[in-house]
Amino acid sequence: MAGASLALMILISCTGGVRPAAVPSLRASATAYCQSGTTKSGQPTRPGVIAADPKVLPLGSVVRIDAPQAAHDGVYEVLDTGSAVTGRVVDIYMKDCRAARRFGRRPVVVYILQRGEPDAATR
Repeated sequence: MAGASLALMILISCTGGVRPAAVPSLRASATAYCQSGTTKSGQPTRPGVIAADPKVLPLGSVVRIDAPQAAHDGVYEVLDTGSAVTGRVVDIYMKDCRAARRFGRRPVVVYILQRGEPDAATR
């Protein structure tokens, strides 16, 4: 998987608060969800999965999220969408519903490590 290798190399470059100019980013609002099941991509929900507006972050995109609390910083894969996830919003999957509610809504920076294919959900 060449894309995963590239994403890992970029991730290593992004850690430590240094953002290479070649890595696009966007400011977004993050929420959390805990509903287990099958994502829009057909894969099961699991840690490391986020939902996003496919017009902003297509399914299959790999991103690094920098959140105000470092506990939620990390690399995520966009495998889901949602009716309330529109525009610059990401919804982080969490197994624990209490943790998801405590997360609330907070500002984050999303670094786009690998962009998914825009129409991947319709294939």
